[in-house]
Amino acid sequence: MRNDPHATAAAILRLVGGPANVTSVAHCMTRLRLGLADRSRVDDAALRELPGVLGLVEDDGSYQVVLGPGAVGRVTEAFEALLPTGGTADELARRGAELKARQKRRNATPLKTVLRRVGAVFVPLIPALIGCGILAGVGGLLTNLGWLPGVTPALAALSSAFMALIAVFVGHNTAKEFGGTPVLGGAVAAVVVYPGVAKVTAFGVTLAPGQGGVLGALAAALLGCAVEKRCRDRFSGTADVLLTPTLTVLVSGLVTLYVLMYAAGEVATAIGTAANWLLTTTGALAGLLLGGLFLPLVMLGLHQALIPIHTTLIEQQGHTVLLPILAMAGAGQVGAAAAVYVRLRHDTSLRTTIRSALPAGLLGIGEPLIYGVSLPLGRPFLTACFGGAAGGAFVGLFAMLGTDVGATAIGPSGWALFPLLAGSRGWAVTAGVYGGGLLTGYAVGFAATYLFGLRDERVPVDAGGAVGAVCDSGGHEPRPADRPGPRPASPR
Repeated sequence: MRNDPHATAAAILRLVGGPANVTSVAHCMTRLRLGLADRSRVDDAALRELPGVLGLVEDDGSYQVVLGPGAVGRVTEAFEALLPTGGTADELARRGAELKARQKRRNATPLKTVLRRVGAVFVPLIPALIGCGILAGVGGLLTNLGWLPGVTPALAALSSAFMALIAVFVGHNTAKEFGGTPVLGGAVAAVVVYPGVAKVTAFGVTLAPGQGGVLGALAAALLGCAVEKRCRDRFSGTADVLLTPTLTVLVSGLVTLYVLMYAAGEVATAIGTAANWLLTTTGALAGLLLGGLFLPLVMLGLHQALIPIHTTLIEQQGHTVLLPILAMAGAGQVGAAAAVYVRLRHDTSLRTTIRSALPAGLLGIGEPLIYGVSLPLGRPFLTACFGGAAGGAFVGLFAMLGTDVGATAIGPSGWALFPLLAGSRGWAVTAGVYGGGLLTGYAVGFAATYLFGLRDERVPVDAGGAVGAVCDSGGHEPRPADRPGPRPASPR
């Protein structure tokens, strides 16, 4: 079943209560995300035992089955093919949406809700950021080597065009996420990058195209949504068709030109200055804290707040200096999983999970290892944070010494980040420092987990070769190590 997406999908559908209990289906890089009409109909224990299922997660009303990269897309396609279509499914979807909304109101804090929605604005942009970032890196390498001079201008144009217009996409996604008309959100945000703003003066300062960047575009589109909703409430019929879009663009556009662009530009400049100061003056300490705390931030969903900051830094400086440090958390996770693999050599089920999840972990996709290995065991999650802290301190130390390490796009980490690296000393030196940070994270994560992450006494093994009991770090009741339960997580 592990390699048969159709069998896996059929088994999952049966164990989540059948087609009538499924109200929505989606997937991210590693998880099948389901909306359920009745959560009590799910057989969690049987789901965890399915081959290929690496863990279960519940977050903001979504029931998520961790399947790992690659497999999740194939299983989702097969899963959707098993669901009925037509009025019955639509009715169930409406009832399920009501249940989901109630559950979200119970479980979601205002801060997590805001961060989740802001994240939903930027996450769809990540594929374009990755593609353009890789092209920018290749173009820069060819330029430095003096190779293919006839091709490098084309690569520069391809890699820069999206970033030049990213404000439009941010405005479009913001309006879509916050209940406005997407094209109006894009129209309002487009003024941020329009060359003609160079003729406009605000607060005695002539504006520059792109001033305020994605933060200005986000604020402009949010304002546009508010204006549009007010207009929709007051106008109807022909008046709505004519006046609502006109007033939305006019009012939001003028406020953006004369207030938001200037204010957002000041905030964006402050973010860039603060990030550079933080690493050049307290780099080792900053790296230690950022690398060590990133996994807990992910668990709380607070890492979403970093997405606009990364994008702002990429706009300003061509790369974000925070992402390579945060990527060290994944290195600590890999090291911790390797130590568990070595220590629990008789636990064939857990070792199988680690073997299947480790390649993804090396490429920066850590969820299979988190939810399949470290969180269920408890202590290895903490020792993985130690590894991330050590790797972050390593990279931060070099930033203090004048060698900054940045990424031209957000999304990838681990070894997948190498093509996107950029820094003040050239790609080779930047890659060397980043690679050294990864190795440090691996080593410290492994050593901390091997020495302190598991109990010193031998873990009892049952007849089937699985761990009989492993206590977590909080001293709670033992539970099977190969059966991770649902854990809160952020969307990806």
